[in-house]
Amino acid sequence: MNPTTTVLGLDPNFVPYQEAWDLQKKTHVAVANHSQSPEIFLLEHEAVYTAGKRTEEQDRPTDGTPVIDVDRGGLLTWHGPGQLVGYPIIELADKAGIRPYVETLEQALINVIADYGVKGERVKGRSGVWIVGDGITPDRKIAAIGIRVDHGVTMHGFALNCSHSIDPYNIIVPCGITDAGVTTISLEAGKTVTPSDVVDRVAEELVKLLTPLMKNQSAIETDVPQTEGINA
Repeated sequence: MNPTTTVLGLDPNFVPYQEAWDLQKKTHVAVANHSQSPEIFLLEHEAVYTAGKRTEEQDRPTDGTPVIDVDRGGLLTWHGPGQLVGYPIIELADKAGIRPYVETLEQALINVIADYGVKGERVKGRSGVWIVGDGITPDRKIAAIGIRVDHGVTMHGFALNCSHSIDPYNIIVPCGITDAGVTTISLEAGKTVTPSDVVDRVAEELVKLLTPLMKNQSAIETDVPQTEGINA
């Protein structure tokens, strides 16, 4: 069974973070008990900072900017207009296959940004998609991954930087990374590339690459529940 992709809102219809999180939780329960088919939500958020389970107090903004604490793995990051966020809610065939799932998300985004002449890569020891530095410019993160897997069903997901300013990252240490930068498709491609421009290709790649990882929902459920998280 292929997952369904649903675009919840793109510019100018930005989606509040709490609204999307509540929908994720509701859908997660339904997918886990097999009363709903797997789903991939794609959207642009209203501007917000979110803090994963490993966020330290010193990581938070010091200017009073609101932060929402969430149940994914990892540290502090930003979401907002100009960034395409994806929340796949699927049941994994291999409930211990967290790393293959993360690498599949990364590969889907690498394939999409290649359409714009942007070479995304993995960096050893770091999740997400990167533009590798040339010795003069540092490595730059173009997409972040932050997930949770509970009862073998995924939630949270990825954020692909498309056309927003990188100023929101200047008051935090994004994902706890101090020795690298942040970039967008637009900055790397030298032209404006918005979430609306890439959303169909992202959906196509996710369905194609995630479907082989999914459990056949007609199978008998015998696995032990498990919760894991990762963020980059």
